[in-house]
Amino acid sequence: MSAAFANCRSVLVTGASRGLGLQLVRSLAAGSASPCAVIAAVRDPAGAKELQSLAEKHSNIHILKLDVVDQDSIDGAAKEVEALLEEEGLACLINNAGINVDANLDTVTAEKMMRNFQTNTVAPLMVTKAFLPLLKRAATRGTGMGIHRAAVINMTSLLGSIELYWGDRRSTFKWYPYRTSKSALNMVTRCLAVDLEADGILCVAVHPGWVRTDMGGPEAPLSPEESISSLLNVIGGLNEKNHGGFLHYTGEPLPW
Repeated sequence: MSAAFANCRSVLVTGASRGLGLQLVRSLAAGSASPCAVIAAVRDPAGAKELQSLAEKHSNIHILKLDVVDQDSIDGAAKEVEALLEEEGLACLINNAGINVDANLDTVTAEKMMRNFQTNTVAPLMVTKAFLPLLKRAATRGTGMGIHRAAVINMTSLLGSIELYWGDRRSTFKWYPYRTSKSALNMVTRCLAVDLEADGILCVAVHPGWVRTDMGGPEAPLSPEESISSLLNVIGGLNEKNHGGFLHYTGEPLPW
């Protein structure tokens, strides 16, 4: 993990009970440059057994109940985090929670589209909005942009790239709900970048790669450890030059 996280006092990860979210928490908490507070947000803390076990080993992990599609839950979680972090504010928000509603042209419905859009696009925006006062509080310290100050990292997908969805094997993934929700999340990221630039809050969309998780499947080339190790190094090095960007887990820019 990047040594830059030694200067990042707090990180909040949504969707932290499994997959990439759990690996993010594991890597952040165990690293030599671990943040003082790693806040793991999950819908069902009681059912997150692996996360609970991890929290028993690392005192800087704080488990937070958060359902990203429930506004009351979002607002309640923001109040809990404010009580935990107080004047420090929140240095880094990683909007990781997401779902894949698999549907092609034959099987897609309005309900499937809206369900994927609600979780993957609307929820990150609403979560960011709720935690914005804490992000702004953290951003009052330091100069420049990055996790040393305040950052919003949206976990998107290369499959949301409109330019790349043409003439190659990626076009075999005919997932109308998922792909459009990630394209929309990319625009949310760019909109946030414009609105939060004056506050010094970095906003970036990152693609974690095709990873062997419940969502990625067993054929994916990357393990969660490989993906998150590279991704955290990239996040640790982000600055104002990356603001509003769409990046691969290797740090390379991706086409919109």
